[in-house]
Amino acid sequence: MELFSPEFWTALGIIIFIDLILAGDNAIVIALAARKLPAHQQKKAIFWGTFGAIAIRLVATLAVVYLMKVPGLQLAGGLLLVWIAYKLLLVHEPHKEIQPKDTLIASIRTIVIADAAMGIDNVIAVAGAAKGDMLLVVIGLLITIPIIVWGSTLFIKLVNRFPIIIYVGSAVLAYTAAKMITHEKFIDGWLKSESIAPYEPFIHWTFVVLVVILTVVIGKMANDRYAKSHPAPSK
Repeated sequence: MELFSPEFWTALGIIIFIDLILAGDNAIVIALAARKLPAHQQKKAIFWGTFGAIAIRLVATLAVVYLMKVPGLQLAGGLLLVWIAYKLLLVHEPHKEIQPKDTLIASIRTIVIADAAMGIDNVIAVAGAAKGDMLLVVIGLLITIPIIVWGSTLFIKLVNRFPIIIYVGSAVLAYTAAKMITHEKFIDGWLKSESIAPYEPFIHWTFVVLVVILTVVIGKMANDRYAKSHPAPSK
């Protein structure tokens, strides 16, 4: 990918948006892990815990970008990302309980471990959007570090106020997943084969649009079914 080309800026924008959409887990992990600390230690736990989590996430993302070059893994990653996009929509998906710690070191350790365990969705999504460009991964994560540290709680409030943001985020993830699948070497080779090549743009974009629409529609249907079976208590 050519540096600072339109394609580069588009991919960077998608990476930043993905990090924003998936930043909720970071905010939850940080808040739960540090809530028993004295106020003067909470900022330290947040800073060092997030620093460690981001470092691990950066290494993991770079590793996944490299592994995506292995035949078949880009297809597998794309299918996994479709599932992640669907799960993002489900309003009744509970977060695993994070036990609060009452010491600074223990809280930092909890933040790092929990974020690493919960961050696989972010790693797969960013690696797919980067299309093998290591520089793009690094720039995207560097830009989003302050957003994740200081803006994730604010973003959660925005999502709670405007739920449509989650649907947009899921659509972006599904779009990234579909592009990953179509860029798998043997699928891309088939699309560019002599008999299929004239129809390649139509097949490619039909598939991408179908993946996005089906992911969002099926997620919305699942939420509607849950809402009907679990009606909100009357005030």
